[in-house]
Amino acid sequence: MKINHLGIATKGIDEALKFWSDALGLENVHTEIVEDQKVKVAMLPIGESRVELLEPTSPDSPISKFLEKRGGGIHHIAVEVDDIEASLANLRSQGMRLIDESPRIGAEGCLVAFVHPAASGGVLLELVQTIK
Repeated sequence: MKINHLGIATKGIDEALKFWSDALGLENVHTEIVEDQKVKVAMLPIGESRVELLEPTSPDSPISKFLEKRGGGIHHIAVEVDDIEASLANLRSQGMRLIDESPRIGAEGCLVAFVHPAASGGVLLELVQTIK
């Protein structure tokens, strides 16, 4: 298991890139809109992980709600798993609270599922299984 990415909520990716790309020199290698989650994402590799900038595309986006409550900043930590279904079953068997009972398609076509912060000490955790 490894950290796939750190999700950072921002009101605007272009503005956020002034820091992450212009000041730090990270390269934006992928940008897309994930319709299901009502979010625009930009992926910036750093070491073997990535920073994922998240910009809402709708006022009812989960990222819009996060920004209203907390402002910009770290939204979630995503860990890469080999078998997302098995990982969810394991968490469920231990009584962990899940946001997603089954995986859905996320950025870059990966399978993703979120674990509720109540299960992980206040951190929103995303499980990611890359499709090869």
